[in-house]
Amino acid sequence: MSKLQEVLERGEFAVTAEMAPPKGTDLSHLLECAKLCVGRVHAANVTDFQSAVMRATSLATCKLLKDIGLEPVIQMTGRDRNRIAIEGEMLSAGVFGIENLLALTGDHTSVGDHPQAKPVFDLDSVSILKTASTLNSGVDSVGLELKGKTNFFLGACVTPEYDPIEVQLLKMQKKINAGAKFFQTQAVYDIDHMRKFRELTKDMDCKILAGIVPLKSPGMAKFMTANVPGIFVPDDQIERLKAAGKGNYVQEGIKMAGEFIRQLKEENLCDGVHIMAIGAEENVPKILDEAGL
Repeated sequence: MSKLQEVLERGEFAVTAEMAPPKGTDLSHLLECAKLCVGRVHAANVTDFQSAVMRATSLATCKLLKDIGLEPVIQMTGRDRNRIAIEGEMLSAGVFGIENLLALTGDHTSVGDHPQAKPVFDLDSVSILKTASTLNSGVDSVGLELKGKTNFFLGACVTPEYDPIEVQLLKMQKKINAGAKFFQTQAVYDIDHMRKFRELTKDMDCKILAGIVPLKSPGMAKFMTANVPGIFVPDDQIERLKAAGKGNYVQEGIKMAGEFIRQLKEENLCDGVHIMAIGAEENVPKILDEAGL
């Protein structure tokens, strides 16, 4: 059983952080950031060609994180692999002792840096979860017995601020039925939305990790609200950043993220948080300091 699973099943407040592999073979900076998180987070979620951009793989990065003592969560998307490759990648993760897996359908290749690449989408996030659950049982997706099975703690994603929210709730239940035990949310900034989401999901058999993306500037906040579906940054937070002054945007964003985590924990609005520092992973410990974690 993974540390992340143990923490969540004990009812403790879990903390995960996102790690994005670089475009290249030099992972030294990522590993330095990861070392700062050892003992501070319960697991690190490694992106799988995030935003359809070609880079080092989640599997290789997960292995390196595990080697330095940081428990990994491998991401698995359906965009780039058919079911044979997905199952093979899952088995390879099992060989390395990786016990957490997050299933995603994946962004279309047209939004990435290789728009000419042919998308696969043989399996979507629900099908990936079903496949991983099958491998956990000791057989592959066509029923053939495995010589050694996987032991994945399975997760998926959800967007609490999506409208209509009923669509997200239906998708959540499908993912739970397919084996999902925890959910990472899209970035959230509005405490009232999390209160409503907690009420709507309180009877679901899963754990919720609230997505935390620290704001770096008022422009970033406005851009996400206008262009990223399911993200809403309240005006008072944008005004607070402005008041801090340009030279203090990043530090104020870190402070705001920490305060938000503290409030989520105090009001029991989630079972943990997933911090997405987006290229500034070295700030994860600072956010946790502000949150009192």
